[in-house]
Amino acid sequence: MSLTGLPVLLRLAGRPVILLGEGEPAQAKRRLLERAGALICGEDGEAQIAIVAIEDEAEALAAIAGLKARGILVNATDRPDQCDFTLPAIVDRDPVLIAIATGGASAGLAAALRQRFETLLPAGLDALASGLKEARAALRTRWPDSGERRRAIGAALAPGGALDPLIEHGPDAVAEWMAASDAASPTRLIRITLTSVDPDDLTLRTARLLGQADRVFHRADVPAAILDRARADAARIPCTAPPSDPESGLSIYLEMKR
Repeated sequence: MSLTGLPVLLRLAGRPVILLGEGEPAQAKRRLLERAGALICGEDGEAQIAIVAIEDEAEALAAIAGLKARGILVNATDRPDQCDFTLPAIVDRDPVLIAIATGGASAGLAAALRQRFETLLPAGLDALASGLKEARAALRTRWPDSGERRRAIGAALAPGGALDPLIEHGPDAVAEWMAASDAASPTRLIRITLTSVDPDDLTLRTARLLGQADRVFHRADVPAAILDRARADAARIPCTAPPSDPESGLSIYLEMKR
């Protein structure tokens, strides 16, 4: 499995964006751009990105070609093959934004998934995010080592943790967690035997551990698709046996069932 694009969060506040088209599709994009603070302009505007929501096929393709000839990145409504970028469905718990994209395969699927996430995320998630942001300096003081700090925060945000993001918290949750938390970071090595090469067959526990691990030791026959489920900054270390002395934090040893 490989990415067809790289998800990014583009700040549009005060930046010009070309919007072409009439009717509800164009109006929906206008509302989205206005919400992001973009400066909406016409086809001749000095912008780096554009959204084409023109219904007529020939007119839309001509506009797209003209914009791309100027080096402008284009999103073309209902024309995924013409898109340089796509606009995901968004779950907004400002400052938390969850974007759901299907690579243009189905806007309806993205919308349905967004609705599911809306019901899962507590209304107070924004307060939790703001609390963590305000505590950044205090977190660095409490855990000067970045690895220690990341592990402490990861444990707190894990399912059932003190700051589990899927549970409603009070306004002082972050401060209360810091006051009660233990600064010690134990060294752990967890050995996992995989029974399938399909990442979709991972147990919830294994998937969660991969998302938290500082490093992943693995035998050569562990598929890359499984290793991709680990954090991007977690070290991947090929080996033939579990290490006798792993570094501090959480290490995982992966092997296939024989």
